[in-house]
Amino acid sequence: MRTRWPDPRNPRLSVSVVFVAVMFMTIMDSTVVNVALPTLRREFGVSTASVSAVVTSYLVAVAVVMPASGWLGDRAGGKRVLAWALALFTAASAACGAATSLPELVACRAVQGAGTGVLIPVGMAMLYRTFPQAERIRATRLLMVPTLLAPATGPVLGGAIVDGLSWRWIFYINVPVGVAALAFGAVFLPQHREHAAGRFDLPGFVLAGLGFPLVMYAFNAGPDDGWAAPGILAAIAAGLVLLAAFTLVEVRTPEPMLDLRILANPLFRAANLQTVAGSAGFIGILFLVPLFLQNGLGFSALHSGLSTFPEALGGMVGIQTSSRLYRRIGPRRLMVSGLLAAAVPISLMSTLGPADVGWAMPVLMFGTGMFFGFSMAPAQTAALAAISMAQTGRATTLFNVQRQVGQAIGVAVLATVLAAARPVPPDLGGYHLAFGIAAVAMLGGAVIASRVRDADAAVTMAGPAVRLAG
Repeated sequence: MRTRWPDPRNPRLSVSVVFVAVMFMTIMDSTVVNVALPTLRREFGVSTASVSAVVTSYLVAVAVVMPASGWLGDRAGGKRVLAWALALFTAASAACGAATSLPELVACRAVQGAGTGVLIPVGMAMLYRTFPQAERIRATRLLMVPTLLAPATGPVLGGAIVDGLSWRWIFYINVPVGVAALAFGAVFLPQHREHAAGRFDLPGFVLAGLGFPLVMYAFNAGPDDGWAAPGILAAIAAGLVLLAAFTLVEVRTPEPMLDLRILANPLFRAANLQTVAGSAGFIGILFLVPLFLQNGLGFSALHSGLSTFPEALGGMVGIQTSSRLYRRIGPRRLMVSGLLAAAVPISLMSTLGPADVGWAMPVLMFGTGMFFGFSMAPAQTAALAAISMAQTGRATTLFNVQRQVGQAIGVAVLATVLAAARPVPPDLGGYHLAFGIAAVAMLGGAVIASRVRDADAAVTMAGPAVRLAG
């Protein structure tokens, strides 16, 4: 009997392959770079504050470009925009690896961020437009794989690369993956124009392009510089004023760049806000645990990475389980139970000490990943259940912008707690307090998720399964 191989010309398969590769590469890149920051500081002979620009420039570029990505995808077509953004990210990765000075590396990281800011929302829109409503949970199952796996893989891979090869390879490793995804997409991605984009919203782009980076900069630098520092206060004040003006412009513009009116949809709003809260707690934990293990308990970077990696395995279990229960149970109970359950292992982390952390942390990270994945797959599927095909590009852009903000808030809050507590071994009180706050974020997400009505997402719960390779 001849084996039937999946047909790469099937849009469901081709879009899924390219998007999963893109998501994994861009998400892992950000976590790998964090591991390499001490090495970069020594390499270029600069201060810790200076080398942090390698991260900040990337985040700022993402914040500038991402709001316009929905319009770009609708205007030029998803395949074309995705290809150009992927080529930009891949070329910038090669340039980062070849950088000979810190300013050069920072500039190349900004170009990387610009590529990422387009890749994720446009790719997500293509994925959801390719799968019919009744198969959206299947698409989300694919989407969540890199979302959960990449952040956990990054520290392990980054530590191995930096210790065994060179910091340059944390960027070079993107090149073969990017080239392969680009070549595969050029041949097999469906070529079609998306829905009418309308006129470009220049006032909205300018206001968002100034406001979001200022706020993201404050979130990133505030914990280290101090929230009362004049530069941080100025960035927050200016950013909030610009974003307030942006909101007024967007709700009055017939063809806004970031369609905030989509938030009037109660299902999108609730699913989106619970994702913001859940992501704040989850990404906050991925930021906090390595610091707790390395700075608080003296673990090596590789040991720390191996202790956090079970989160990815748990996430895979949670995704597979909830996506199969979705049609029978609906999103609300899965979302609420997942976030409530995720708060339990995070809370238990606040009780760990040197005697039990070696075996307990991997177990608790597995549980955190499993329960978070259990909740997030239904949330992302339900969020777009009542969104039309014409609005999908703008909706995925808004979804990703708000998720980025939630992640930044989570890291900023926990970093601020550590900065205020200044825990010095053997005192672990600051870390324990931060774990408790991350658990509260999960509980807040569960409260928001309880407002979701399964009936509003009924269209994603009906219909027979469609084979990905069919």
